[in-house]
Order: sequence, then C-alpha cells, then structure tokens
Amino acid sequence: MRRLGFALILLLGATGVAAAQGSGTSEANKVDVELVLLADASGSIDEAEIRLQRQGYADAITHPKVLSAIRDGLYRRIAVTYVEWGDQFSQEIVVPWTIVDGPESAAAVAKILVETPRLAIGPNAIGAAIAFGQALIESNDLVGTRRVIDFSGDSANNWSGISIADARAAASAGAITINGLAILCRQCNGRPVNYDVEEAFKNNIITGPGSFVVTVNEDRSFSEAVLRKFLLEIADIPKLEGSGG
Repeated sequence: MRRLGFALILLLGATGVAAAQGSGTSEANKVDVELVLLADASGSIDEAEIRLQRQGYADAITHPKVLSAIRDGLYRRIAVTYVEWGDQFSQEIVVPWTIVDGPESAAAVAKILVETPRLAIGPNAIGAAIAFGQALIESNDLVGTRRVIDFSGDSANNWSGISIADARAAASAGAITINGLAILCRQCNGRPVNYDVEEAFKNNIITGPGSFVVTVNEDRSFSEAVLRKFLLEIADIPKLEGSGG
C-alpha cells in the first residue's frame, strides 16, 4: 500500500500544477509561500530527538517574530505541511497542508506536532523524501509566490529509492527551493564521522536561488535554528548572521 500511495502522489505531482492553472486560481488559495517541512525520522533519530524536532517546529511556528513575518507578506498567510521521512516507502504526513495566517492557525499546527506519535521508520532515503515533498507541492490547489522544501537531517546518506541528485534536479526544474537544517551535534544513536554534514548539504541537497543551510550544534540551539530558518523562508529576507552557508 505504501508503494501504491507513493506512486499515486508522484502521479498527482506531475499533473497538479497544470490542473490548478487550468481551473483558475481563487484568491483564497494564494499564499506567500508553500512550505514543506521534511523532518528526519530515520533510524539514527531516537524518540527524544523526534520530540526535540517536533517541539522546535511548534515553538517556531507560534513565535511572535514568525507571526509578524507572515502578517508582513503580500497575502498575509502561508501554507505548511510537516512530513517525517525514513526509508523509501516511509514518508508520513504529520500535519497536512494548513493555511497559517495568525496565532490560532499556528497553534493548531503546533498542537498536532506535539501530540502526534512518531510515524516514519527505516534507513535514509533522502531522494524519496525530496520527491515526496515536491509531489505534495505540485498536487495541492495552492499557488504560492515561493515554493520551498525545508529538509532536516543528521546525515546526507541515501540508502534506497531515487537518488538525491535526481530528486534535487527535479525540484530545481519545478522551481522549488530546497533549504537544509543540518543536525550536527546530538546526544544520539550515532552520527556520520567521515564527512562534513553541513558541506554535504550545501553541495548535494540544497538548491534554488537564495537556498541556505542552517546548522544545529547542540540541543539547546535547535529551536533557535528552526526560528532562524522560518524567518528566512517566510520573510524571504537576506541570510541571518550565523545561519550557515
């Protein structure tokens, strides 16, 4: 069933934009950014780290600076979906597409994040995760001034499914920006020791005009890193000092 679902969403992704354009766009469907949050839930991420990530995103989406950035946009609203990724058949939607236009809708997203149990499993399939994020963007009925995949992970390994290079190229061709949140230092099950994760993100994962990597160096910096990244993505402002490459 996962294989069938994945194939179906890729098919929808190939036709979603054309269908939306052909049927006309409602003002209610226009947003400043369509933002897919792709959060690492692969085997190297333990339950404490799942909670750390979820809470970090919940804190960020409800932060006054983020809500202010949303209000300053052209349409004064963004669309967000949160997906946990694991192996090539485990990309699990935690928060479905939700319009965030103020404190109440932001709080609703945060509530789902903190209350939903872990969903994804398996070893890294980053290419499949990126392709899933692209399909979610291209199959919705939203029209954003920007389309962004926000990828987080603690390594750049890809053990199965579509290659990272192919998924990245497809996203770029679809005018989708990929930004990265590199989790570098954690109390964890293990982490890469033979390469620079941040550099791997810069060279192999992110793409698009103004794309960037924000790094997390210790647990207490996670919420701060997510907040920086949200402000960059929502406000489309120049890179904040210390936010990474």
